[in-house]
Amino acid sequence: MNMNIKKCTTALSKREGLLGKLFLGCMLLIPSWLAAQTVKSPDGNLSVSFSLDAKGVPTYQVDYKGKAVVNPSTLGIELNEENSLMDNFRINKTSTSTFDETWQPVWGEEKEIRNHYNELFVEMEKPANGRYMNLRFRVYNDGVGFRYEFPQQKFLPYFVVKAEHTQFAMTGDHKAWWIPGDYDTQEYDYTESKLSEIRGLLKDAVCSNASQTIFSPTGVQTSLQMKTKDGIYLNIHEAALVDYSCMHLNLDDKSLIFESQLTPDAQGNMAHMQTPCHTPWRTIMVVDDARKVLASRLILNLNEPCKYTDTSWIKPVKYIGVWWEMIGGGKQWSYTNDLPSVKLGETDYSKVKPHGQHPANTENVKKYIDFAAKNGFSQVLVEGWNIGWEDWFGHSKDYVFDFQTPYPDFDLNGLNDYAHSKGIRLMMHHETSASVRNYERHLEAAYSLMDKYGYNSVKSGYVGNIIPRGEHHYGQWLNNHYLYCVTEAAKHHIMVNAHEATRPTGLCRTYPNLIGNESARGTEYESFAGNKAFHTTVLPFTRLQGGPMDYTPGILEGDMNKIDPNKHHHINSTLARQLALYVTMYSPLQMAADIPENYEKYADAFQFIKDVAIDWDESRYLEAEPGQYITVARKAKGTGNWFVGCTVGETAHLSNLKLDFLTPGKKYVATIYADGKDASYKANQQSYVITKRVVTNKSVLKLKAGAGGGYAISIFEK
Repeated sequence: MNMNIKKCTTALSKREGLLGKLFLGCMLLIPSWLAAQTVKSPDGNLSVSFSLDAKGVPTYQVDYKGKAVVNPSTLGIELNEENSLMDNFRINKTSTSTFDETWQPVWGEEKEIRNHYNELFVEMEKPANGRYMNLRFRVYNDGVGFRYEFPQQKFLPYFVVKAEHTQFAMTGDHKAWWIPGDYDTQEYDYTESKLSEIRGLLKDAVCSNASQTIFSPTGVQTSLQMKTKDGIYLNIHEAALVDYSCMHLNLDDKSLIFESQLTPDAQGNMAHMQTPCHTPWRTIMVVDDARKVLASRLILNLNEPCKYTDTSWIKPVKYIGVWWEMIGGGKQWSYTNDLPSVKLGETDYSKVKPHGQHPANTENVKKYIDFAAKNGFSQVLVEGWNIGWEDWFGHSKDYVFDFQTPYPDFDLNGLNDYAHSKGIRLMMHHETSASVRNYERHLEAAYSLMDKYGYNSVKSGYVGNIIPRGEHHYGQWLNNHYLYCVTEAAKHHIMVNAHEATRPTGLCRTYPNLIGNESARGTEYESFAGNKAFHTTVLPFTRLQGGPMDYTPGILEGDMNKIDPNKHHHINSTLARQLALYVTMYSPLQMAADIPENYEKYADAFQFIKDVAIDWDESRYLEAEPGQYITVARKAKGTGNWFVGCTVGETAHLSNLKLDFLTPGKKYVATIYADGKDASYKANQQSYVITKRVVTNKSVLKLKAGAGGGYAISIFEK
């Protein structure tokens, strides 16, 4: 027992007449670690309790409906010096507040988002050295966000983070959907297992990648989706990742405690900070219905409002591209086989022989432009248009691309004129080969070139090991680079779709020209080794929590042998599921990824891709269970039309689909694109049935999706 409390208790027993006064004195002597502060969600179901333990270590706990969902967990920042911000704190002041607003995103899953939370702010000091660290907790009805804040201060103007020791103590051996923790890639298949099984499964969960750095046998990435035995869904992620390194999670599989694992820089440090500053938000979603995970806007709400006063130039994009011919068909980004190495400004491409497998040529691109114009697409992506692809990968090459000089068979000026005459824009492709210094060296000239030719969107890529050498894809330096590109692009009214970059953390609210990312295994892996059949039933619970993905769906010809004779596998999806992904995998950037010939072959199914919207007024999450199925209905922006999509995992699923989200009293025409009777991702992938019927808000549709299958529905006002 604390001696101060013991002395007071003795005094009370001797002088009962002074009971009131002495009791008050005792309370004043109770140390701050006993005085827990609690803040509840607006609906009262979720609460966070904060205190300092006996050693002055910050500690929090999360309860849901009166039961712990995160056991007492410690917080702290270890510095690369002796005086770390870990313990011996005292609380100087606490305050609470409430916030409630409704804001409108530039694009999104709904036209309005409510941001409603209760906040606890804790101001702390280390008396021994006069250093200050604060903690801010925001509690929503569906989750919690908290972050470390460092006010400007005399004795801590600059500091270097050696490690962040944020704990998430789990209450049981939960089921989890996870990918291996890695400083350089997220392109892994998801594994479903208990937390205690991660160690035994992680080695086999790791596949080869162009750049990868596994850091632990029990390390996993966020967003981490979990489910408790009593049906509570937990999701750990981060929000507003700015000027800091990306957080992963390292599991102590004996105690079942996760601890934050930051991405180091080339020197092994995690972050370089200057006060005043703060960390990103650490987020914990807590809900009792899987559909609420998909409906949550926790991550977006924890980001700052839009920084731009004019957003009229930011438009959702439905596009096609010269891409699947290379990814799936084995054609080349390069122009010639004659060059073992390229030196920009010195290599003369007019003196080499073309290898004839370069689809980014004027004639072929015109074919895509014509197809886009005919079918209502707004843009055409062209990869492999610029010089340098002959030696772009695997050489740690600094001066690798200039992002300005086309190959001899690509008429940059003529193709832009041709595209604009058809009402189409070309989408620029900037593969950096992870030479970040080189990209920044050319960035202004590259964006100015886009201005000159009327490009308003760019797909960038960071394949390979990072230059500056020793840096990782998800470190502080790279995160600052990615955001720098976005903000510089905004000056040119350019939208950015960055591949191989850090997984999103809701920054698209603040910088809405960040219109998409890759940051997970997309459709391209169907061409390589295939994605697990349940992949698209997990991504909305994990990767998409932080922002949209350029997943590149719409592969209607799943037999890879028909596009590349050297491949002998089929994609792990039915045709109908490929249509459904345009609804279930929300993105304002939607690619029809197949080649034009295959869309002409399946013209009746292709109609859904042509019809489906890319911006929404409202979204309804009708069915959901991670790893099993997701069914979503969305109302197209500014219309009365709805679109429904269902994606299914390894087991077939029967939906009793109530259309009660439709306007009462109105009639609609529903066109249903469903799996055939015996369709599955293993057999009869191309089996689909299209039917039409008149429906109202009282209609119920009974629809079966096969294994790895799904269905898509367009519902137009009659």
